[in-house]
Amino acid sequence: MLEVPSERLTAFIHDASTIALLDRLTAFRSGMRQDVLPLIEAELRRRGVTSDRIAEHEAEIEETVIWERPGMARRCRDCERPAVAFVWDWHRLVDQLPVWPARFFYCANHVPQEHVEQPDE
Repeated sequence: MLEVPSERLTAFIHDASTIALLDRLTAFRSGMRQDVLPLIEAELRRRGVTSDRIAEHEAEIEETVIWERPGMARRCRDCERPAVAFVWDWHRLVDQLPVWPARFFYCANHVPQEHVEQPDE
């Protein structure tokens, strides 16, 4: 049975950025309810996003993200974008006392600068 989308879900899809919808349709597809995917596709079509653009985004995702499991990318520590890098750091108590080491995942926009590779000059 197909569920009727709630007003809250419809509003979220309508208000979400195009890149957020593309990410949900590609990088986070297996984590989405199957009845929501056609709603996201319809909203993207309404915004003029072509199937070629969706395929292009999917190819970029396939090349760059770190997967938690097939169809479900790791999320950035600082935002909702798919993670493309990870950094070993410490879980800290009260943001100061190191407790145990852990991997933290980041999207391209939030990777700490000391971990961004600089081109050779």
